[in-house]
Amino acid sequence: MFIAVTLIAGFGILIIPTVSFAQQATINGAGATFPFPLIDTWRVEYQTVKPDVNINYQSIGSGGGVKQFIEKTVDFGATDAPLTAEEMQQAPGAIHIPETIGSVVAAYNLPVEGLKLTGPILADIFLGKITKWNDPKIQSINSGLSLPAEDIVVVHRSDGSGTTFVWTDYLSNVSSAWEQQIGKGKSVQWPIGVGAPGNEGVANSINTTPNAIGYVELTYAITTGMKHASVQNEAGNFIQGSLDSTRAAVAAAAPSLPPGDQSWTNVTMVNAPGADSYPIASFSYLLLYKELTTNPGLNNQNKAQNLVDFINWAITDGQQFASELGYVPLPDQVVQLNQETLRGLTFNGAPLQVS
Repeated sequence: MFIAVTLIAGFGILIIPTVSFAQQATINGAGATFPFPLIDTWRVEYQTVKPDVNINYQSIGSGGGVKQFIEKTVDFGATDAPLTAEEMQQAPGAIHIPETIGSVVAAYNLPVEGLKLTGPILADIFLGKITKWNDPKIQSINSGLSLPAEDIVVVHRSDGSGTTFVWTDYLSNVSSAWEQQIGKGKSVQWPIGVGAPGNEGVANSINTTPNAIGYVELTYAITTGMKHASVQNEAGNFIQGSLDSTRAAVAAAAPSLPPGDQSWTNVTMVNAPGADSYPIASFSYLLLYKELTTNPGLNNQNKAQNLVDFINWAITDGQQFASELGYVPLPDQVVQLNQETLRGLTFNGAPLQVS
């Protein structure tokens, strides 16, 4: 609060208190649907930390987030898939900041509980080679279940999606046929199936279609109560997607991560080693430019500093909200890596403060 002193003729000195307001900042991001519930929680909670900073996030899918990041129409992008070599060329100086960890599950709509599947079986289902639920390959590992003699209805994403990248990265890892015929990416040429937009769209399609199977983020399966199969991991164990099994996969992968300003194109956590590791796990990333003024929306130092402050809060104090929303908090090793990345950010060549 400032004190204004004013001389008024005939009345002496009048003291008028005035209030100073902090400079407002609005930070705009867009991208992956998977972290939206967490980012939206951060948006609300951060208002209690810095009431003068507003966070806007559009949940448009990883493909859209990367596109807007490259076009510099947002202050940060968000993606479940690291930038490809081609995307890195289109966005020189881009950095990756893992913001949270999740996994992708094989959700299904059958009148049975406890379905087990292997990676090669999943690949053959999505290739259209296995078409019936009571196929001998499925029945042989589910001897206690009565599987229907019904056609399998495959559901996949119709939009560019980091969830699709993680799913197809896994299928490419466990099936040479998938790797050779389809490959991995945020969008692929699906040989069969029906498409739906977003995790929400795929989840709704599975829930309303008997005999359907599709892939959704674990958090959506948890929040909507969807059945999802246990998947055989590299150690040969059938593992249910959960926070604990995803955390086990991250622990196995974390020591080999590159610095944030190097290429993350080949970073993957699918089929991670370990008896308890769930095999379809992944980071979700925030995308920034190392020199923040590269982005025209960040040519104000106050706004740039507020963006850095928010992200530093999100990867530290903000992680306390992860578990209750179905996300795995970042391990200390990843938090430290992220903070080193943030310390490397510059505004007109000068580093910004990272407290």
